Amino acid sequence: MIEFKNLTKRFDKVVAVDNLCLDIKQGTVLGLVGSNGSGKSTLLRMLSGVFAPDEGEILLDGESLFDNPAAKGKCYFIPDFPYFYNSSTIENTAALLRDIYPNWSEFQYEKYCSMFPIDRNGRIINMSKGMQRQAALILALSTCPDYLFLDEIFDGLDPVVRHLLKKILIEHVLEHGMTVIIASHNLRELEDLCDRVCLMHRGKVLMERDIDSLRLEFRKVQVAFNQVPNVPDLFAGINVVNVWRNGNVFNVTIRGTEAEFMPQLNALNPAYISAMPLTLEEIFISEMGAAGYDTNNIV
Repeated sequence: MIEFKNLTKRFDKVVAVDNLCLDIKQGTVLGLVGSNGSGKSTLLRMLSGVFAPDEGEILLDGESLFDNPAAKGKCYFIPDFPYFYNSSTIENTAALLRDIYPNWSEFQYEKYCSMFPIDRNGRIINMSKGMQRQAALILALSTCPDYLFLDEIFDGLDPVVRHLLKKILIEHVLEHGMTVIIASHNLRELEDLCDRVCLMHRGKVLMERDIDSLRLEFRKVQVAFNQVPNVPDLFAGINVVNVWRNGNVFNVTIRGTEAEFMPQLNALNPAYISAMPLTLEEIFISEMGAAGYDTNNIV
């Protein structure tokens, strides 16, 4: 289990992570999403021990993570730009990691080297972006970590490799109880893989929820009128996240179930009404808009 307790990280006057509190249970696949500069990568770098918190602490299975080699041995972090030395190959990097990670598996190493079509003796810096990420994945998965942290891991991977990666991660979670945290802007990929999602903005957590329950919580509703009712607040009493109007047609994002809001909408005598679940991307846009992150105000 991972516990973030009042975690804060500053860079000069910029507060990248602001008094963040969050618990992540063992065996969870958590999607970390948010606006640019929301603190996602900084949070992962603190998890990996690259950055020390300015305030608060991170507990891994009840132990402080920073400056704790035993706890770090349970973790592996692939940053958004994996770093390798000029002479690094998969083979010589594997030789280094064998002595660092107590759970290193030679069986897993050979397995993933055969699954990903990469020359294990080729210089990694000469490879394409996608191949470098595959090299990083081979090495990460071979350490058999209890906790795997991934930053924009899908970037540069072709559809076949993305599908393979998701299959491998699910297998590790189901068979070994591995906990995975993935920071990504590719919400479609996260929707297929994650069981929970954490939405960050300006260093804070806006929400952290189970994805299935999150889908049920929001609806996108289109309501059309022959004549718009002359009332002060058309959607009074309904938990509306945002409204977009085009003439007599209203597109409304509502937090709640149809059983909760449909009676009130039907009482307005609309000519047409429909309600559908939101995708994760639509939920993200709605919540960010409610938090003041409105693309219409960005020039």
